[in-house]
Amino acid sequence: MKAPAFQYLRARSTAEACAMLAEFGEDARIIAGGQSLMPILNMRLANPATLIDINPIAELAGIAADKSTVCIGALTRYRDIEESPLVRRHLGLIAQAMPYVAHAAIRNRGTLGGSLAAADPAAEMPACCLALDASMIIESTRGARSVKADAFFRGTFETALKPDELLIAVEFPIPGAEWRHGFAEFSRRRGDFAIVGTAVRARIEARRVAEARIVLFGVGDRPMRMTRAERALVVGLDHKAGITAAQATLDADLVPSSDNQASAETRLHLARVLLGRALAQFQDAVG
Repeated sequence: MKAPAFQYLRARSTAEACAMLAEFGEDARIIAGGQSLMPILNMRLANPATLIDINPIAELAGIAADKSTVCIGALTRYRDIEESPLVRRHLGLIAQAMPYVAHAAIRNRGTLGGSLAAADPAAEMPACCLALDASMIIESTRGARSVKADAFFRGTFETALKPDELLIAVEFPIPGAEWRHGFAEFSRRRGDFAIVGTAVRARIEARRVAEARIVLFGVGDRPMRMTRAERALVVGLDHKAGITAAQATLDADLVPSSDNQASAETRLHLARVLLGRALAQFQDAVG
């Protein structure tokens, strides 16, 4: 199938894109890399009257850091993130997860902002943003606002973005040297959307986990932070005991759905296994 007819507009500044969104509202969609949107249009799962192309807006792309924050523009390509020394130095979790995002050809065009705005519950970057306590910077003709990742993702393909708003950047707090991370996912083929995945971080003090952030994706309608598993990991007698305790909490806290990719039981089993693998990735830092 091919996409339905639409009006094509090309924005040349953030202000112009916001003005277009204010004018056309719910009848408009933003196109950046197009790696999510174009298949949706071709399958007639969406029928916007207007597409607003933001690719000419150079100010929306790029990676910068100060003493406390890494800021990644919404139009930044996955390939640029994957190859960024700043990301490798300060955001190791994203550097570790990026090769799992689709295939190289898609990463050459796909953008961070496009993935986050699409809010696919099986995508890697929303989960990493939640694990890293990222903030989404949003702009409209009414002004700018910041939304934390835990409030941004609201359901399958649903975010806190209003029809007249544009996601312009993502800000990540730079973690201290005491933070470790892990990432694991399972898919039918490398590059496919994850059936289940996990992104984890832990702050280590005196070779013990003092704080943790555990996020699962592909198991619900959005990336899910598992707070009981985090507490179980912290209070564990040692790291192996903490991992076992964290895995055990999933039986009560996780209620995945079944679909043509995997049953609920399979997803729960994969979540336990993958969580154990991700947490074991910083075993050397703990007792």
